[in-house]
Amino acid sequence: MPIFLDQVSKKFDPLHPILNTTTLTFQEGVTTVVIGPSGCGKSTLLRLMMGLISPTTGRIFFDQQELTPQTVQFLRREMGYVVQEGGLFPHLTAQDNVALLARFLKYDSATIQKRLADLCDLVHLSSNTLALYPLQLSGGERQRVSLMRALMLNPKYILLDEPLAALDPITRYELQLQLKQIFSYLRKTVILVTHDMREAAYFGETLILMRAGNIIQQGPFQNLMEQPTEPFVTDFIRAQQPPLESFV
Repeated sequence: MPIFLDQVSKKFDPLHPILNTTTLTFQEGVTTVVIGPSGCGKSTLLRLMMGLISPTTGRIFFDQQELTPQTVQFLRREMGYVVQEGGLFPHLTAQDNVALLARFLKYDSATIQKRLADLCDLVHLSSNTLALYPLQLSGGERQRVSLMRALMLNPKYILLDEPLAALDPITRYELQLQLKQIFSYLRKTVILVTHDMREAAYFGETLILMRAGNIIQQGPFQNLMEQPTEPFVTDFIRAQQPPLESFV
């Protein structure tokens, strides 16, 4: 089990838990999409796995190694993290953003340059773009650079938090196609957070539907369509337009 959450919860306010007690396994080499309305706890779940916040209760394991203040820096090297709008450092060029951690870890220049070239090919980004600063890039280019940064150290896990939410529809569609091809090619353990059920149905081999800090149902999209555990599941699916039956 590559990622295992054991009785994990998160409360910033004792009266209003963000994530109720949750036990969950993310399977190796599978793309899992965490879906749900705003405020349901899906991004909190991702930040807990990144070690950006600590659980109120419970433990998180990566390949049976517990995520703790002592192990978090090491384990983060096994994770690639992509956030909405890229999260790039504005004072660094695209190349310097991508290579930042590799240089910190003393990778040699030839290795870095080879990896940059390979990643440009993978995400369909012109190598000339690497000399530009984030403000000089389009939204789609920033997300491609952010994905390159996430993949630079060849991590075991890729975690994406609403990576396409801020893009225009055409760019979003293009990146959806490319991301799915990349996930299929790499076969890494991918966890993607979104509020868009169409996007979840397109990417997810397994879907986890959340509401108010709880997991309501998980499984393939077709199971959620055909065997909903409660009316909320059907209502959430039907609220998406166009009809999601086309994904089955």
